[in-house]
Amino acid sequence: MLLPIGHLLQLQDMTSNRKAALFLSGILLGIGQLVTAQGFPNYDGGFKFKLNEDGSKYLRIISWVQGQAIYNNEETFDLNGNENSNLNFNLRRARILLYSQLSEDFLILTHFGLNNLNGTTMSPTGKGDGSQIFLHGAWAEYKLGKNHAIGGGLHYYNGISRLNSHSTLNMMTLDNHRQAWATLGLSDQFGRHVGVFAKGKFDKLQYRVSVNEASVSSLDDRTPTPGGGATYSGRSLLGSKSAGKTYAGYFDYQIFDEESNLLPYKVGTYLGEKRIFNIGAGFFLHPNGAVVDNGSLIAPEIAGQDVFIYALDAFYDAPLSDDGSALTAYAIYQVADYGDNYLFNVYGTGTLLCAHAGYLFKGDVNKTRFQPYASYGMHTYDAVDDKRKSLGIGIDMYMSGHHSKLTLEYKNEVFGTFKSNMVVLQAMIYL
Repeated sequence: MLLPIGHLLQLQDMTSNRKAALFLSGILLGIGQLVTAQGFPNYDGGFKFKLNEDGSKYLRIISWVQGQAIYNNEETFDLNGNENSNLNFNLRRARILLYSQLSEDFLILTHFGLNNLNGTTMSPTGKGDGSQIFLHGAWAEYKLGKNHAIGGGLHYYNGISRLNSHSTLNMMTLDNHRQAWATLGLSDQFGRHVGVFAKGKFDKLQYRVSVNEASVSSLDDRTPTPGGGATYSGRSLLGSKSAGKTYAGYFDYQIFDEESNLLPYKVGTYLGEKRIFNIGAGFFLHPNGAVVDNGSLIAPEIAGQDVFIYALDAFYDAPLSDDGSALTAYAIYQVADYGDNYLFNVYGTGTLLCAHAGYLFKGDVNKTRFQPYASYGMHTYDAVDDKRKSLGIGIDMYMSGHHSKLTLEYKNEVFGTFKSNMVVLQAMIYL
């Protein structure tokens, strides 16, 4: 989702990034190597500093910026009643991720950055809440044999579905379906929980499970009212003993090629470099995460309700021939119970069905390639009869695989009296 939740960006200067890349490459030639790559042969998801001869000890750095120009033909107004411009420029993401192995037995990762900076969130001296860089992830993990590991920290080993752990580096669509990041800002910090996790595989079955702390603060800061729907305020109103923990898991069977599970970020499209067909299932459970008021205005009587979300999904990504053409497709069916008649922002007790598919035209990986795509989502809510529907039609232009990409997308969204029609141009570069 984009405009309804303030997805924001600003176009990036591609020339300056290329100069920076050349400068850094020169440094790395003396102390490491620039390895070959996903989507384009000159990169491999970041710069890798070899700390020993065989490369088993290393530090990898990944940096990316996504900028958008958004045109919305719907008439909207600011808080003062002034009509908003139809064309806006926004900084969607600016991130840095570092991870390192000084031994094959453990790994550490740190991820920080900025999101959604535009004219309404900027501050005069860069000290406001909307201008701040913050921690997206920081965890350590330890291997338990060849195929299993445990770890802990502020992590992204989420349950529910592939989309709930989506990478923002290699999406095929412009952005994720917002409802698929099903706990973002409700029980966690921007889609990340503080807790412990285990991950690994049994043959072709990969798994990730976690036990986490629920956040006391939440985007949903409403107070439950008698006869009203639930609010996501269990931890703050009922305390940590009753509502302090969440539990999550995701399991996917890798029918063809196996995906890496070194990091938690799920790939959106491999651009025909792998032959992937995965069937997955996952869940999220927060006992007493929701609260309802069964009393009256004079005598409130709050009670906890369990939040339980589960999903089934399938992902297919494979080359169609030797000429570079490929097909990418994904579908998810998600059932969410946030408590009785819960409805807040895009979240709500109900069901989500969404899918997307794209065709990568044939071409040389060293040259510009195009991938048109379409996406559709429908969310039903117990609290209202209206369905939230979205349709996206777009095209990706890969100039250096995902490392230098332009995306143009038209998106239509309807929910009750709300209607949005947007055309968005996004530029992304990552090194």
